[in-house]
Amino acid sequence: MALIKNESLFASLMIFVALFGVVVGGTVHNVGDSKGWTMMGVDYEAWASSRTFRVGDSLVFVYNKDYHDVNKVTPNNFELCEPSNPLERYETGSDTVTLTKPGVHNFICGVPSHCDIGQKLQIVVLPASLGPVAAPVPRPVRSPSSFSSPSPSPLADSPVNNGPRYQMGPAPAPHSTASDSSAGMGFYSLISLFSLFILV
Repeated sequence: MALIKNESLFASLMIFVALFGVVVGGTVHNVGDSKGWTMMGVDYEAWASSRTFRVGDSLVFVYNKDYHDVNKVTPNNFELCEPSNPLERYETGSDTVTLTKPGVHNFICGVPSHCDIGQKLQIVVLPASLGPVAAPVPRPVRSPSSFSSPSPSPLADSPVNNGPRYQMGPAPAPHSTASDSSAGMGFYSLISLFSLFILV
C-alpha cells in the first residue's frame, strides 16, 4: 500500500514539475540592460524592439527608488504619461514583473516629467511557445539536364503545385540578449521541489 502511495505521489510530482517548469523557465529581461530603469541614456522603444517577450518571461526593473518608480498603466495613460491611476505600482528599486498574459503591456515612471523625457516602456507579449511550427521548405533546384522528360505534366504549372511546401521542425530560438539566469532557475526550483517530496 505504501508503494502505491509513493508511486502516486511521484506521478503527481512529475506532472506538477512538468507544468510548473514551463512557467518558471521563461526568459528574464533586464529592462535597460546594464543601465537599468532610468530617464537618460536608454531608448526603451529600441530596447523592446530587439527582444521577443512571451508569457512566462519576467521583466526586471532596477533603479534608484529615491528618484524613480515603475507603474503599469493603460494604453491611454501610457500615451498621456499619466501615473495617477496605475494598474500596478512598484517602488522597491529592484522589481520583477512576471508576464502572465499575452498582449500589450505599458510601463512608465511616475515621477513628474520622467515619462515625457522617455522613461516609458511598451512591449508586446506573445503566448508561451507551443513547440514546433511549420516552416516553408525551399524547392529543389533543377539543373537544365533534368528537363529532358518528353512531355511535361499538364498540372506542372498549376498553382497547387507551385505553392510553398511545409515541413514540421523545431521552432527557431528567439534572439534575446537577456540574462541566462532563468534556465538554471527553473531547473533548481524543480530539484528543490523534488527533494522536498522525497523527504516527506
